[in-house]
Order: sequence, then C-alpha cells, then structure tokens
Amino acid sequence: MTKIKDIYGYIDELAPYSLQESYDNSGINIFLGEGEIKKAVIALDITSEVAEEAKREGAQLIITHHPVIFRPLKNINAENIAVRLCRYGISAISAHTNFDSAKLNGILCERLGLAQKEPLAVENGVPMGIVCETEGEYSPAELAKLIKERLGNTVVRYNDTGESSFSKIAVCSGSGGSMLGDAISKGCSAFITGDVKHDVFIDAHNAGICVFDAGHFHTENIFCGYMQNILSERFPDVEFKTAQSGYDILSYEI
Repeated sequence: MTKIKDIYGYIDELAPYSLQESYDNSGINIFLGEGEIKKAVIALDITSEVAEEAKREGAQLIITHHPVIFRPLKNINAENIAVRLCRYGISAISAHTNFDSAKLNGILCERLGLAQKEPLAVENGVPMGIVCETEGEYSPAELAKLIKERLGNTVVRYNDTGESSFSKIAVCSGSGGSMLGDAISKGCSAFITGDVKHDVFIDAHNAGICVFDAGHFHTENIFCGYMQNILSERFPDVEFKTAQSGYDILSYEI
C-alpha cells in the first residue's frame, strides 16, 4: 500500500527538499491523510483544468513542479484551487527549486542533446544551471530551430549575434535571465532559458552573447514525463498519469 509519505520520501531522495530556495514552498502543499494512493496526476501547474481532470480520474494526489500554494494566502474562497482540491479530497506535492537544482536542468540538457560540463553557478552550496558543450555546430537560427523541435515551442525568441557556431552553452530552466552574468563569466557564447526580460536581451546584445528565450512552460514541462516514468517504476501499484489538460495557457500570433 503506497501512501503520500512514501511518494514524498522518494522524491526527497531524487531531489532533496533541503536544496529548495528560501522563497520556495516545495513539499506537501495539501495533506488530506495517509490513505492509500491508487492514482496520481502529474502536471507542471495545478490549473483549474488540471484540478477538474484529477477529480474526474478519481486521483488522490497531484504531483507538480510549481507549488499550488506559493505565496502565503491572506484569504480563501471556494474557488481557490487549493481549497477546491481540499473539497475534492485530493492532496498535492510539489518539487520546484529542489528539482531544478538536482534534476531538471540535466533533463533539459539531455533533451537538447547538449553535453553537460559544470554548474553554471553555485549558491549556498546548491548548483544552479549547467554549462554545456554542443555535439554539433549550430548557427543562432539553427539552434533556435533545434530548441523549438525538441521542446515543442510555438516561439523561440533570441538576439542573433551572428555567431557561426557555439562551443559553450549555458542552460537554466524556467526563469533564468538573472544568471546572464554567470553565463558571460563562464565564457559561454549562448544561453538557453525562459522568461527573458528586455533589459537582459540588451545586456546580452552588448556583451555579444546569444540568449534564447524558450519559455518558462516549455523548458520545464519536461518534468511531467520524467516523473511519470520514474514514479511508475518505483510504485507499480499506483497509476501515474500526466495531465492531458496541462498545456501552455499563452496564445501566440505568429
């Protein structure tokens, strides 16, 4: 019989919760008792659609990358997603910045076919991002196309520096624009991340480094397939399913 503490404990082995950032709220966000877990839904975020899908599926647990309770709640109402899960009898576990450091950036590099060399930075003993080398030669346009194909992006934004090929590439899943300086100091000629602000692109342009904004969703949604596979192997008595209703909620006119 698998219980929530068993799944939490295994995730803690894979990506220790001690690695999470101080601002984070990874772990068991909603705990509704130690009943048996027979079905669990996996998603990047708990949107209203994911909550309803989990209810329809009869799941006792949702496992996400982003915590369903990230900032302190100053008030609650019936439509708050966390409250809705409580009404549905569904617990929630998240593995956010601890998973970023321990696993997600490595998974992203593997998906992109990049050879991992060293951490992009280390803060308080925790690795942040990865410096990689390419296994082939790519121009900015070719690398953008590769990212789009491997991650399923609608759009990849980048500042074309005119490089004929890249030798060292920094990678940071999610929102990593603040690590541009680390990528420059490591001698990287390209940096793949998401949620890049205009000023970061300007700084990158002036420094001669090509930054690729592959989006927060697409650089992290790879969490779902990895967790489904590894948890299914560890807990064969539980049905783990990636939410079909989990999708990039943004629309693009291209």
